Formats: sequence, C-alpha cells, structure tokens
Amino acid sequence: MRHARRRVVRRVTRLAAVGGLLLGGAMVTRAVASEPPVPSIGVPYAAKPAGGTGSDLVSRLGASRTAGSWVDAAGRPVVAVTDEKAAAEVERAGARPEMVSHSMQDLKAATRTLRSAPRVAGTAWALDYRSNQVVVRGDSTVSAADWSRLTGVAERIGGFVRMERTEGTFTTRLNGAQPILSTAGRCSAGFNVTDGTSDYILTAGHCGPDGSVWFADDRGRRQVGTSLRGSFPGDDYSLVKYDSGRAGQGADVVSVGNGKGVRITGLADPQVGQRIFRSGSTSGLRQGEVTALDATVNYPEGTVTGLIETDVCAEPGDSGGPMFADGVALGLTSGGSGDCVAGGTTFFQPVTKVLSELGVKLIVAAQDGAGSGPAPAPSASQGAAAASPGSSVPVSGADVSSLLSRLTDPRNVGPGLLVIAGSLVALVATRWIRAEQDRKAYRQYYSATWG
Repeated sequence: MRHARRRVVRRVTRLAAVGGLLLGGAMVTRAVASEPPVPSIGVPYAAKPAGGTGSDLVSRLGASRTAGSWVDAAGRPVVAVTDEKAAAEVERAGARPEMVSHSMQDLKAATRTLRSAPRVAGTAWALDYRSNQVVVRGDSTVSAADWSRLTGVAERIGGFVRMERTEGTFTTRLNGAQPILSTAGRCSAGFNVTDGTSDYILTAGHCGPDGSVWFADDRGRRQVGTSLRGSFPGDDYSLVKYDSGRAGQGADVVSVGNGKGVRITGLADPQVGQRIFRSGSTSGLRQGEVTALDATVNYPEGTVTGLIETDVCAEPGDSGGPMFADGVALGLTSGGSGDCVAGGTTFFQPVTKVLSELGVKLIVAAQDGAGSGPAPAPSASQGAAAASPGSSVPVSGADVSSLLSRLTDPRNVGPGLLVIAGSLVALVATRWIRAEQDRKAYRQYYSATWG
C-alpha cells in the first residue's frame, strides 16, 4: 500500500505541474501582444553589460588587480580590488571598492584545476565575487567517496574554495509531459531571433538534438519548427526555425502569465546582485537574484560551463525559458535543483554568447519615443486554439476546477486516496499563490510600464 501511495503521489505531482502550467504561462510570441510596435532587428551580441560601471572597471583594471563586480542593495556598483591604487581608481569612477585577497586570475585558476579533476555528476561550482571564493556544491547523488576526493582537490587549491552540500539534484529542466513538445520532451521557448532572412526560437540545447521537431499540441498536429543548430553539453542552447519562417506579430514579447507580456528592448550580460525575472511554461513568472557567474554544472548528461547562477526557482518544463530584467534579455533556463515550493538554485545560459556563436540577432521592440524598458501588453489571444508555442492564454477558473473535480472523483481514485487528492488541491493553490506573489512583485517593480 505504501508503494502504491508513492506512485499516486508522483502521479499527482506531475498533474500538479500541469495545473501550474494552466495558471502560469510561457514565452514567445504573437499571442501576447496587442498592437505592439513593429519589431525591429535588435542589437546582436555586443550590448553594454547591465550595471556597466563595475564591468567596465574590471575590464580596464585587469584580472590581476580585480576579482569581479556586483551591485549592492542600493544599486551601487561594487568592485573587488587587490591593491590600494586600484581602489582609488574605482572610487574616482563613482563605484565602491572592496579589498580582497584573491584576484580573478586566482579564481579562474581554481576553476581550471576543478575542471581538470575527474568529472563527478551532481556537482557544480561558480565564482562568488562577494565572498571572493569559488563555491563548489554537491547534490544528494554525489557519493561520500567522490565528495571526499573533490574536497581533497579543493584543499590543495587553497582556502578560498568553499565546499557545500545541497539538497535535491542538479538536473536539466526537461519534462516529457505536455503541452509544448519536441521529440525529446517538453520545454519552454525563450526569445525570438533572426538572421535577416528567417526567424527562430532560442531554447535550451538539452531539450533535443539537431533535427528535433517541435509541436504546439500533445497530438503532434500543430508543428512549430525544427531544431537546426544547438550545443549541449558544453553550452546549453538550441536554435529552432519556425516552419513558416516568421515569428509573426508580437515577436518582441515574452509572456509572464495572466495574459500579460514583457516587451524585449535589448540584451546584456547580468551582474551579480542584479534582480532578475524568469518565465517558464510550468511555473510561470518568478523573481530572484544573480548570485554568481561563470558557473560550471556537471549534469548527468554532461558538463556545461559559463552559466549564470541565480536563486530563482524553476521546475521541469521550464527549460529554455527566458531570463530578463527591465525588458533586457539575459539568459535561457538550463537547469538546477529544488522547485518553486521549497525554492532552489537555477542556472542560465547567457544570451550574449548564444547570439555571438549562432550569428543571429535578437528581435526587439522598435524604439518609438516612449523610452526603453518593458512594456507589458494584454494578450490578443482568446483561447488555446489561437495560442502560439509557449504563449500564455487566459484560463478560466472553471477549467482548473474541472481538473480538480476529475482528480477527486471517487471513480478515478482508489479508496483512501481522497486525502492525497486534497493535498493536490493545496499544492496547486500554493503554487498559484506563489506565482501571484511574483507577478505582484513584477508589477510593483515595473509599475510605470505595467499595462
């Protein structure tokens, strides 16, 4: 009976993810914009980094005199420096210097040593600029023997390598459930891009190899496009060509749920400490903070490097979804640990690198004199039939109630399982509440542009 109950709980959890999808929303497209400005071919990959002063100073002073930069709680750039002369230059530039013991050269050398050690699936490391350390994490799948060996490597590097065990497992956020399907499973669309001739969707590379066919429905009747070029492992991105060749109206918009979208106006590399938002087809809109950069994750399927580490949550099916801030594209959801009930760590593929390697440009909103930044627009879609892949569509309360009533029908569950069904109701309600809290945070943060 215990094993049967576990199977039912797993089934209920998967169905709850579908409930989260109905209440959340995903990404790209023509279903979320109502008479938006005509999209334009935007900046390619050489955009000015977010929080430019800190990044500019690090670049100018060099890797031997600095150890990264971040944004403090007041929004002021902070630069880690290794000598007093560099500190004075940072102050003159209007940023705050912080003296540290280890330079960027030291931190990078440590990660090279870690990469040269035998690979251990379930481990990850990243550069934590604020603590001037390299943080190495091991999930619950890492054996005591492997962790001990990796700890030995860290000890030989030096005391600035911090070892941490984490709950859960580091996994790619792919799910074989519905409704956005490739030949490998369900993912989320990220951003629309173009090569000047055809339009494409950016998504995660682990979602499927080159040649994977994508559909907008679970029966394979509405084909969206085909994956042409991608990279995984190593990187984690894929380029999906629209079958029609065009992304269509609203190509510059990503959905954030509730029939709302954020107009994308540019792209950049993120800063540690920067507040960011992420949208995905399972868990909808979520907020968090960039916690580290240049992260390496040893997924079971392979190792991915150069990722953005954040404390925002994600769940299976969110892979490939967009990370952005203030209407600026930053990353594509790769993987992580945890979920959107307990929280977790999520890693993102930087968009700037993807555009550089693929030779495509981001489709952004045309500048119309109203200023840059996000301009959420109501959805023009009135139902699932009109939804394009990854878009958010209005879902009535009756639809969700119908789903829950079917799950709690005694004819559909065995005796004694109604309690589990009740737990499902609570789980779906909790996820909805959390999603609503994040949407409210977004509205508050961008109150001037929320439509």
